[in-house]
Amino acid sequence: MADTIAVAVPRKGRPLEAVLERIANRVGATEVADEIISTLRYEKAITKGKKADARDVYERLAEYSDLSAHHRPEFTLLRDDREGMPRRVVFDSVTISADGYDVQLVGREEPFRALRTHSFALGFDSADLVLEEVVGLRPEPLGSIDDINTRIDPHDTDVRVVTGLGDTVYHTLMATPDTLDDFGGGNPTREFIDRYEGELCISPRYERLVEAVLGTDAIANVDFTYPEEGREEEAAIADVGAGVYLTMTGSTARDHGLELGTRLFPSETVLMENEAESTPESEAVKTLFETAELDTALAVN
Repeated sequence: MADTIAVAVPRKGRPLEAVLERIANRVGATEVADEIISTLRYEKAITKGKKADARDVYERLAEYSDLSAHHRPEFTLLRDDREGMPRRVVFDSVTISADGYDVQLVGREEPFRALRTHSFALGFDSADLVLEEVVGLRPEPLGSIDDINTRIDPHDTDVRVVTGLGDTVYHTLMATPDTLDDFGGGNPTREFIDRYEGELCISPRYERLVEAVLGTDAIANVDFTYPEEGREEEAAIADVGAGVYLTMTGSTARDHGLELGTRLFPSETVLMENEAESTPESEAVKTLFETAELDTALAVN
C-alpha cells in the first residue's frame, strides 16, 4: 500500500484552484481537478444567486460525494456568515496517486494555522496570511518571497514558505492626480509614499501586510483609514486620495479617477512547509508542487 501524505489546502476559491491545477499538470489528475473546480464554482453561483437548483444543499452534497470511492473527491458544508445565507458546499478532501505516494489534499479553513500547530508537514495558503501573522516589521520594505522567510522569527513558528504558484493578483499603490500633484507629482510609487503625509486607505485586515511591504520608515507620516462597510474600496480610496488595494487589471480604479502605481506585493497561493514535521516522504511529495520557473520574486520599485 502506498504511503499517504496529507497536505492542507483551502476549502474554496482561487487558492484551491491553483493547487488543483498545479497537481493536475504534474500528475495528470485533470479530470478530478476539473470536477472539484466546476462543482465549487457552481455552488458559488448558487450562493450568489446567479444560479438556482431545485435540490436542497444536502441533496446536492450527497450527489457530489462518494465516500465508498477512495480516490473520489469529498465535499462538506460550511456555514456562510453573511446574513440570510445558508450553508455552502466546500471542498473536504481527495486522494491522488503520484510517484508512489497517495497525496491526500485536506480542506482547512486556515491551512497556514494548521501547519503552525504541527497538524501537517505541507500546506497551501495565501501569502498574505503569512505577512499578516508572522512576518516581522522593519524600516525597509519587503522585497521578495525569500525575504518572507528571513523575517519569520524561528521561535515563533517552524513554518516556511517554499514557493509561489503564480496565481497572482497585486496589492497596488494608487492615488488621485490631485494628491500626486500635492506631493511632488509623478506616479504612485514608493518614492511618493516617502513624501506623502496623510491618510492611506486600505482594507482593515491588511495593516501589517502594508507596513511590511512598504517598510515602517515609509509610513511614518501615514494614518491608515478604511472603507465604510458596503463602500467599494476604489471609491473609498478616491475619496481619501491615496491607498493600497488588491487588483488584477485596475480597470475599476481608473473608473474612479485613480492613477495606478507600484505593484507592492503579489497576493498568491504559496506552498509552505513545517520544517519540524518534514519527513523523506513529505520532501518527495513537495517536489510535485515545485516548479522553479514559476517561483515568485518581488521587485522593489
